[in-house]
Amino acid sequence: MVLRPNRSSTMDQPVVPHVVFLPFPAQGHVKPMLMLAELLSQAGFEATFINSNHIQHRLEHSINIATMYRRFPKFQFRSVTDGLPSDHPRSSSSIVQLLISARDETRTEFRNLLVNLGQKNGRWEPPTCIIADGIMSFAIDIAEELTIPVITFRTFSACCTWTYFHLTKLIEQGEVPFQGDVDMDKTITCIPGLEGTLRCRDLPGICRLKEANDPLLQFFIKETAAMPRAYGVILNTFDGLEASMVSKLGSFFSKIYTLGPLQGLFDTFAKSPSARTSFNGLLWKEDRGCISWLDFHPSRSVIYVSFGSLVCLVRDQLLEFWHGLVNSGKPFLWVLRSDSILGEDGVSEVPLELKAATEERGCIVDWAPQEEVLAHPAIGGFLTHSGWNSTLESIFAGVPMICWPMFADQQVNSRCVSELWKIGFDMKDKCERAVIEKLVRDLMESDEIVKSTDEFARMARDSVKEGGSSYSNLQKLIEDIKSISLAGKVSSSNAE
Repeated sequence: MVLRPNRSSTMDQPVVPHVVFLPFPAQGHVKPMLMLAELLSQAGFEATFINSNHIQHRLEHSINIATMYRRFPKFQFRSVTDGLPSDHPRSSSSIVQLLISARDETRTEFRNLLVNLGQKNGRWEPPTCIIADGIMSFAIDIAEELTIPVITFRTFSACCTWTYFHLTKLIEQGEVPFQGDVDMDKTITCIPGLEGTLRCRDLPGICRLKEANDPLLQFFIKETAAMPRAYGVILNTFDGLEASMVSKLGSFFSKIYTLGPLQGLFDTFAKSPSARTSFNGLLWKEDRGCISWLDFHPSRSVIYVSFGSLVCLVRDQLLEFWHGLVNSGKPFLWVLRSDSILGEDGVSEVPLELKAATEERGCIVDWAPQEEVLAHPAIGGFLTHSGWNSTLESIFAGVPMICWPMFADQQVNSRCVSELWKIGFDMKDKCERAVIEKLVRDLMESDEIVKSTDEFARMARDSVKEGGSSYSNLQKLIEDIKSISLAGKVSSSNAE
């Protein structure tokens, strides 16, 4: 079939932009992009959100999609394969398989879906633009082929994104991969703007691979290099937090939209937090009983513990954290997913003193409504894996952090928390009960960290208010997409 411009289009018809979203199929990527999809739907756009079949199946059991469709009649979900069997764990231990499979297997179905979306009454009316995850660069290839503008959405911080642009330089300088008996506290000096800030141990998790030609390391180098081919880049951050890194990224992108924290931005535009779909339990059923439990505790008295949707612990690590939390003497709310313990044999054999102390001052749940938990006045600290969503949510809520990063961007984020922003402690590469006990106490009792955290929370909230930087950048994104849509309509009209 030959695709032609729709001759029924006229210049006096209102322009309704149609944006297609393609996130990487993991909760930390889907969540911010789905928030942005709601924001653009709120602006009257047509939106098609493309999940993997696996993510879509889980999503349908966790959020009220029918309600979302009623609120946004021009919104729709579609799904494509991620190339993995339905029983694949898709956890941190197998994330490499998901990365490669999503790149290789999703491409064809995504292209076919785009073509189908653009076929209307036998004519070609392509979507206005694609907003694609920064590690799904095949979307840029397909968008160029179909002449559809594409905007890349990097779900990392600006600081970590800038670091990824220097992976090749790190290899050339002999800093990566780590060879032999490396001093992990050696300072990295070849990343402009971060000289003296990052150590070897603070580089992204992929830098710990053994070979420079490792497929995973090369995957991220290639994905990052492809990003500047896009029309612009979206970052879930705010200028008051990362202005210098955002400025440096301007050497790669002519358009940068800093829209964070997205959860705060949506609440501003919706005028009511209850109007936003809850993404806390995007792929997990929330245990809301923990909110009632928090209600019985004094202000800033509880340490919240969660390692996100992918990180897994071994039994020894579980017990070190448990002992450390109990020994700190502080009440704790701990998220332990049903799949978060590797090699579960014997995990149920927990020392009686830990069980007794947990019954007295602890609460363990499978999943929690994290944004609501962090906003609760009883929370005084967050022991986190330093995923970017969790980090930004903690900053927005004004909660200081203890960081225990495992992979990807988490090592960089934790260093920023402790050294650049001074809103918490970095505990990377350690898992000892005595260290955990001390840091929990120090965090909960540090007036200086609380003061710094409160200041960044104020800046985050100001950024999403009307006239704030993120608010203004969202308005700019909306206007730019409208301009793209109008340009496409003029082009279509001229082709008639």
